[in-house]
Amino acid sequence: MITVNCLNPEDFRCPISLELMTDPVTVSTGQTYDRASIQTWLKAGNKTCPKTGENIKNTELVPNTTLKRLIQQFCSDNGISFTRFSNRNRDITRTILPGSSAAAHATQFLSWFLTRRLVFGTEQQKNKAAYEIRLLTRSSIFNRACLIEVGTVPPLLDLLATEDKTTQENAISALLKLSKYATGPENIIDHNGLKPVVYVLKNGLSLEARQIAAAIIFYLCSVKEYRKLIGENQDVIHGLAELAKEGTTCGKKNAVVAIFGLLLLPRNHQRVLEAGAVHALVSILNTLCNKEELVTETLAVLAALAENFDGANAVLEASALPLITGLLRSAPSRAAKEHCVSILLSLCVNGGVDVAGVLAKDVTLMPLLYSLLTDGTSHAAKKARFLIKVLQDFNETATSRLKGSAILRQLNVLELRN
Repeated sequence: MITVNCLNPEDFRCPISLELMTDPVTVSTGQTYDRASIQTWLKAGNKTCPKTGENIKNTELVPNTTLKRLIQQFCSDNGISFTRFSNRNRDITRTILPGSSAAAHATQFLSWFLTRRLVFGTEQQKNKAAYEIRLLTRSSIFNRACLIEVGTVPPLLDLLATEDKTTQENAISALLKLSKYATGPENIIDHNGLKPVVYVLKNGLSLEARQIAAAIIFYLCSVKEYRKLIGENQDVIHGLAELAKEGTTCGKKNAVVAIFGLLLLPRNHQRVLEAGAVHALVSILNTLCNKEELVTETLAVLAALAENFDGANAVLEASALPLITGLLRSAPSRAAKEHCVSILLSLCVNGGVDVAGVLAKDVTLMPLLYSLLTDGTSHAAKKARFLIKVLQDFNETATSRLKGSAILRQLNVLELRN
């Protein structure tokens, strides 16, 4: 029987409408929304995922029946009528479009007023305005559009240099929400916003502000054209590597996904290695192995880095080989196991016979790889098949060498006797 005791009911809310999902569907980015909400979002001409900022490759909506059953059980357990919820005529578009013309004008005026406060107000008024903008950006996508349209981004960026911790947190939090809007990354980059965001990443007055800055970097990296610019700023990758070491679980996660975003541009690989990111990533696997989502994302980054020689060498120098094989045994998710196999295969290819020799001696590895042929994802099965062949070839070669050595020894003995 399905139980929902260990789940967060907030996960049952649609990220767009903020209401309980009655017909959850998953889009190409892997995020789930209520069907009516995401359909309205797409019909409005939006082509990015509201939650991640990634491009939605196709408009196929896959029903999430498992989540729907969990929501139905949650409603049943808590005396909520799921049928009434489903049939209720809700205004799904309220977060995308204003409720009325009057509401639209009111929001536009408020956005203009708060933006002027950011520019001309006292320090206290600026902090209050940043806080109100932070709240506005949370409640509606339409609000984000209005704020960007009236020019809220530049004064928020200026406010990041403040010496007041609360003001900085309010400003960076508001910018994070605005960076999730379709034109948000463009506004930040066009107004030279990378430098102040990176300043907060490196020197933020609180750990909270630093980890929010990392999240903004992630959304900026979702735009292909900006990855080169971001990667060329040395402080970005160093700041992310430092946060991966020092941050909270949330901060580490933000740093890891931002690094992964940078790696989508191959020329950033060497920069990530030079910043010492591999040691920070391995440290996460050593200390937070119970955080499934964070572990999976960290493994994904290591898998990307290990694809080339320098990256594989850095992973080996960090003594991560036994750690990866251990995670292949213990990781609960199929995705994590897939990344482990990808890393091991890359280490064999780039590390040569030394790595293959170590893996070949691990008698528990082959059964794990064979199990992935049937139980893993198609990609994991393909990688496992290649790795099995590599190890089998190594064993055959090693056996041939041993036989050859034995024959030579026998010949030497015969020569001595003669």
